[in-house]
Amino acid sequence: MENVTVYFFGKKYEVPSNLTIMKAMEHCGYQLLRGCGCRNGFCGACTTIYRIKGETELKVCLACSTQVQDGMYVATLPYFPLVKQVYDIEKIRPTEQIMMQLYPEIYACIGCNACTKSCTQGLNVMQYIAYAQRGEYDKCAEESFDCVMCGCCSSRCPAGISHPQVAMLARRLNGKYIAPNCEHLDQRVEEIANGDFKATLESLMQKPVSELKELYNNREIEK
Repeated sequence: MENVTVYFFGKKYEVPSNLTIMKAMEHCGYQLLRGCGCRNGFCGACTTIYRIKGETELKVCLACSTQVQDGMYVATLPYFPLVKQVYDIEKIRPTEQIMMQLYPEIYACIGCNACTKSCTQGLNVMQYIAYAQRGEYDKCAEESFDCVMCGCCSSRCPAGISHPQVAMLARRLNGKYIAPNCEHLDQRVEEIANGDFKATLESLMQKPVSELKELYNNREIEK
């Protein structure tokens, strides 16, 4: 396997070219206790900044799903300090004014699209912010559904928008007030509260992992 030269926190290493940044760090002896999460690009915990030798642009990514490149200079972030406003979902309503009250910075968006370009999930971030500006929370919720809250978009925003938190508010407003009520979900929650599945769950807990995998892979999927 061909090796490439990478720099972790200023130190030079030679690593196999087929590794992700996260695996390459462990290959070099780093013990990752925080910021490693799911390791599959779902949790957004491994936000990473890097630059390629000879280039001036700083790039952002998730270390678990980005392959190393020759001449890559890497620095990781323990978390991105997004602005998270405190509110009671029972007391607010899906009006345009509530977004203006809690996240007024979204109206300072200059349309540069840096947020979309840096999204690790390929989301149209600038579009869902536009929906939030107009109070179209159902559209914002749909457009931002796959957001993993990594904060890469916010790290590039000149207006200081906390895009993931804006999207989270939109999804909560949509789920609470706009989306139609899901009767079969209400029924299932009631069944769980009544203990209807207690025996089934206890039985599953006693099964070996191999049997659980077999049951999962051959389960009946509701259409």
